[in-house]
This record gives sequence, structure tokens and C-alpha cells, in this order.
Amino acid sequence: MNLPNRLTILRIVLTVVFLFFLFANGIIYKILAFVTFLIAAFTDFLDGYIAKKYNMTSDFGRLMDPIADKILTISAFLAFVEMGLIHAWMVIVIIFREFVVTGMRLMALQKNQVIEATLCGKHKTVSQMTAIFIILIFLIFREVGESLEFWTQPFQRAFMNVIFVLMLITVILTVVSGTSFFLRNRKIIWPNER
Repeated sequence: MNLPNRLTILRIVLTVVFLFFLFANGIIYKILAFVTFLIAAFTDFLDGYIAKKYNMTSDFGRLMDPIADKILTISAFLAFVEMGLIHAWMVIVIIFREFVVTGMRLMALQKNQVIEATLCGKHKTVSQMTAIFIILIFLIFREVGESLEFWTQPFQRAFMNVIFVLMLITVILTVVSGTSFFLRNRKIIWPNER
């Protein structure tokens, strides 16, 4: 297994570590969750960069890289739903898109085709990562505020409004990229369509 593929596997392992820190009590654990997610997100950039620069692309990498991204981001979003930070319906839309895309990728694989991630899909991933980073910063800031006793309801409402807007943008980009992916690759499902 080459280095880019190992980085992809590492991202999945880091997801478990990230969730452990996220649900642990205390500001130190929230900071560790943020750092762990940052490292995991960086491996996403690094594995693609190394694979292209040193011509180390593989079918495994083309398939597993986007799946590792999905595992990382969906795990974070589900955790945020559990923590009451985002609406469940938003995550349901994201998960539905990912199931459709992953299902089509697996169908393509059965036909010896590998569908690579597109620019539109990358923009979706960036928007999801950005939303997660900001929510993690919110959690750290809230922990500090509560320990120093300056956290107020107006602060809470303001941050929750920011999170809602960010998630709304993320959901819209997710739907757009999913629709684009489906239309571009619909012949995998309907091969006789003109």
C-alpha cells in the first residue's frame, strides 16, 4: 500500500480519535478534537497532492479517498446533531447525497469504471469542512466562556445563527454537487439512455 492510501486509511482512524475527544468533557479535549480534525482534513489534501505529484494514483485511492472524507464529515455532523448544534434534517440531506453518490461509485466499479472526485464535489467538501471547523471553534469558545462565566444567551443565539447559515450554505452546495454528479453519471444506472 502506497503513502497516499495509508494517509486515506489514517483519516478514517483519526475520525474515531476525533469523536472520542469531541464527546469528552473539558476544554482540553475540545481543543484536541479540533487539532485531530485539522490533521485529518490535512491528510485529505496531502494524499491527493502526493498521489498526483509522484504519480501514485490507484483505483483504491480514487474510491477510498472520497469515502474517507464522507466518514470524517458525516461522523462530525452526526455528533453535532447529538450535541444539539445543528438540525437533523440537514444531516439527513447530506447523508442521502453521500449514499447516492457512493452507490453510483460502487455500481461503476462493478463495470470496471472509477469515478473520480470533481471540482464541484471538492467545493462541497470544503464547505462541509469549513462548517465543521467553525462549529468546533464555537465549542472551544463556549467552553472558555462558561469557565470564565462570560457566556451569555445573546452569545449562544448569535453563534447558533451563524452555524445555521453555514449549514444552510453547506446543504445547498451538497444538493447542487449531488445533482450534478447524478446527471453527469446517470448512464451508470441507465446505460441505454441517449
